[in-house]
Amino acid sequence: MTTAGRVCLVVDDSRVVRKVARRILEARGFAVQEAEDGAVALAACQRGLPGCVLLDWNMPVMNGIEFLKALRSQFGPDEPPVLFCTTENDISFIEQAIEHGAQEFIMKPFDEDILVGKLEQVGLL
Repeated sequence: MTTAGRVCLVVDDSRVVRKVARRILEARGFAVQEAEDGAVALAACQRGLPGCVLLDWNMPVMNGIEFLKALRSQFGPDEPPVLFCTTENDISFIEQAIEHGAQEFIMKPFDEDILVGKLEQVGLL
């Protein structure tokens, strides 16, 4: 995997969630970029596409699904892989995320085993 491929953009309005994800990802060799909402994340992707995105649903300014739609319209349907990470557990949210190009869906709260397992499922570990 290229250096750019080892960058994970963590998009969440919770600083605590970003910190937990950063610790897990850095322990697995990822460089981590952070964004507190979808608009900041989209700007980061326009500067340089990360290898993957860990994405929250409920955020101010631009929520996760709005970000995902914009990301896919600008950069195509598959790259970078997106793992939605949210408290929303209704099947309609999961279907909507997958329909708009997310590769996986993680329920909050997550732990190291869950996140690592999902990263392995999408071929990032």
